[in-house]
Amino acid sequence: MAIEDNPRSREQYGQELRRRREAAGLTQEELSQRAVMSRTHIAHIEAGRRRPDVEDARRLDQVLGADGFFERFLPALDGRKVAEHFAEALEFEGRATEIREYAPKLVPGILQTPEYAREVLSSGAAPKSPEERDELLVTRLERARILENFHSPRVWILLDEAVLRRKIGGPRVMCDQLRHIANLGDGHRIRVHVLPFAAGYHALLEGFVSLMWFADMPPIAYTEGLKSGRIWELPSVVHECQVAYDHALGDALSHRKSLALLREVAEDYEHEAQSAQDS
Repeated sequence: MAIEDNPRSREQYGQELRRRREAAGLTQEELSQRAVMSRTHIAHIEAGRRRPDVEDARRLDQVLGADGFFERFLPALDGRKVAEHFAEALEFEGRATEIREYAPKLVPGILQTPEYAREVLSSGAAPKSPEERDELLVTRLERARILENFHSPRVWILLDEAVLRRKIGGPRVMCDQLRHIANLGDGHRIRVHVLPFAAGYHALLEGFVSLMWFADMPPIAYTEGLKSGRIWELPSVVHECQVAYDHALGDALSHRKSLALLREVAEDYEHEAQSAQDS
């Protein structure tokens, strides 16, 4: 019985949570302790800024004796297909005023061309039907629409050189993908920095991280690994991620040199694609 996730449904959901919490005589802090959730998370849900995940909703039902209400009426993503661990981060991404990402292996989703994204979504240990792949592709390409607004969010992308060198979909796909990123950088829509192999070990080498800032709430960090992802809200952890990002950024090439490298590698891929076509 899930209802569509939108600002109004989240607001109504939050109002009901507040009503039932107060009827139970609990403060946000007391509810957070009993439901094993942070007080900040409870506050954001009640304000309509966040939606709990299914496990959170079940714990709220149990603590408040809500007979399954919070799980049944959990606002659901409006038909968008994404990996389960990324669903919450997707909501934040659409509301962020500033995004800074580090990508160690693949081009970040908001920058992927259709051909690159299709190749990524077609791969993996678990095979996907054409229909499943196309649903995921539509969502991924929809995410890129946040770049259509020139002013918000501000986007900084830190790419490991491995992203440029890992051949996803063949040389023609890579050529077009790298030129797409370079064009966004040339047009001042995003700021791009490449961490060259020569930098050796750096502060973010262990994995993907996305830092997000908002107009109406504190910043968060999202980290991701194999089939897993986590939102970090604790200020001390978010600050650690921000510091690590800044340190890694200090080892990266400048924006201008990074764009030059992107175009240089894209040209190499173009020559490779042409040679393959001629042979």
